[in-house]
Amino acid sequence: MTQRPALDLAHWQQRLDTLRAAHAVPGATLAFLAHGEIHELASGVLSTATGVEATTDSVFQLGSIAKVYTAALVMQLVESGELDLDVPVVKVLPEFATVDPAATGVITPRMLLSHTSGLTCDFHIDTGRGDDAIARYVEAAKGVAMDCPPGTAVSYSGIGYVVLGRIVEVLTGLTWDQALRERVFAPLGLAHTMTLPEEALPFRVAMGHLAGEDGTQTPAPAWDLMPRAAGPGARVLATAGDVVRYAKAHLDGGAGILRPETVSAMRARETDVPDKWTVSADGWGLGWTLYDWDGVPGHGHDGAAATGQYAFLRVAPTKGVAVALLTNGGASRLLYADLLRELMAELAGVTMPPPFAPAAEPPAVDITPWTGTYKREGVVITIGERNGTPHLTYAFVDGMVGYSPDLEMDLVPLSETVFAGAGGGSSFAEDWMPVVFATLSDGTRCAYIGMRAAPKVA
Repeated sequence: MTQRPALDLAHWQQRLDTLRAAHAVPGATLAFLAHGEIHELASGVLSTATGVEATTDSVFQLGSIAKVYTAALVMQLVESGELDLDVPVVKVLPEFATVDPAATGVITPRMLLSHTSGLTCDFHIDTGRGDDAIARYVEAAKGVAMDCPPGTAVSYSGIGYVVLGRIVEVLTGLTWDQALRERVFAPLGLAHTMTLPEEALPFRVAMGHLAGEDGTQTPAPAWDLMPRAAGPGARVLATAGDVVRYAKAHLDGGAGILRPETVSAMRARETDVPDKWTVSADGWGLGWTLYDWDGVPGHGHDGAAATGQYAFLRVAPTKGVAVALLTNGGASRLLYADLLRELMAELAGVTMPPPFAPAAEPPAVDITPWTGTYKREGVVITIGERNGTPHLTYAFVDGMVGYSPDLEMDLVPLSETVFAGAGGGSSFAEDWMPVVFATLSDGTRCAYIGMRAAPKVA
C-alpha cells in the first residue's frame, strides 16, 4: 500500500505568513480538508489598533458565503415536500411582489437559488433588529427595479436570497437565524458559527480594515454595517475551520442535514455565466458557484463584507478537498489568488485559472456597439471614449449615493465582449475589473460588472 505524503504544515504556515504580509492583509485564517483531516492555520492580527493576534478560533464575517447556508435550509424544505423549487414564489409567499406583475407570477425558488430571477442585488434598507426584519425587507423590496426579466440571464441577487430566507421562516415557523442554528449549526457541531453580532461576543472576532489615503490598513469605522434582514444573503460569522466543516458535510453526503441526492443536485449546473472572472465562476448551481479546473469540477463561494472582510471557499469534491480563507482587509483577492493556486495544486492536483488581465498586446476592438448608459438599482454605468480610449464611469445613485466614490477607468479589450478596467479595487477583482457585455435572450443589451447585469437604457 502506497503511503500518502505527509502534509508540510510548516510550509503552508510560512506561505500564509509571507503572502499575507506581501499583500498588506492585517489578519487571515486558513483551513483545509485533505486526506479526511481538517487543518487550521492563522496569521497576523485581528485589528491593527489592538494588535490582538489572529488565531484559528477567530471569527470572521463570511459575507455572501451565507448564501450556501441558506440554500441548505431551502433544500431541506424541498426534501420534506414542503417546498417545490418550480412552483412560483407567490404560492408560498402571497405577499411577494416585484415592480413587474408578470415577473412576480413566474419567479420560482429555483431561479432565486441560481440567480436567474432577474431580481437585483444592491437594495440596502435597515428594517430593524426585530424578528420581523426579513418580512419587512421583502415588503419594502416590492418597488425595486429588476435587472432583467426572469429566466433571461444570470444576475447576482441579494434580494433573492432574502426572499428565500423569508420562505424558510414561513415554512418552518422559525426566524432564519433560529432555523440555521437548529437545523444546520447544531447538527453539524459548528460551535464557532453564528448569525447575530451579539452571538460573536464570546469569541475572538476580526475587525475589518480599509486603506487610508496613504494606503495603510486601518480599522473600519464600524465592525458591521449589515442590517439583520440581510442575513440570508450576507451574514454568517464563523471560523475558517467551521466553514470547512460545513463544506465537509456536503462531501460526506449531507452528514444528516441533507440527503446525498440533494447534495448532488445543489452542485449540478443550473446556468452558465457570461462573467467568468469576478468570482471565478464557470456556472451556478442551487446556491453553489461552480468551477471547472481543467476538467476537474469544483464548487464554492466568495464573500465580501462591507467593512473590508473577504472570505473564500473552494471545494474539489472528486478529490475530497475543501479550502477556506478568511481575511480582514488589504489585497485579499491577491492573497487568495496566490495562496489558493499553490494549495489547490498540491492538495487536489488542479490548476486554477490565472488572474484576469488583458494580453500584453490587446486586440483591436471597436467598443461603439456597446457605448451608452446602463442602469440597475443604485448604479449607473456609462460606456464611451475618452481621448480615443474606451472608458467607463461607474456611479452610485439613488439609495446607493455615497456608498463609494465614482469609479473612472479606461478599458482594455480582451475580446469583442470582454474588457478589463484598471483601478476597480479588491472589491471587484484581483488587479483588473472585468467588464463583460452580453445580449440577453430577449434582445436586451447589458453590461456585467460584479456578476450583476445592468440593462442598457440609453
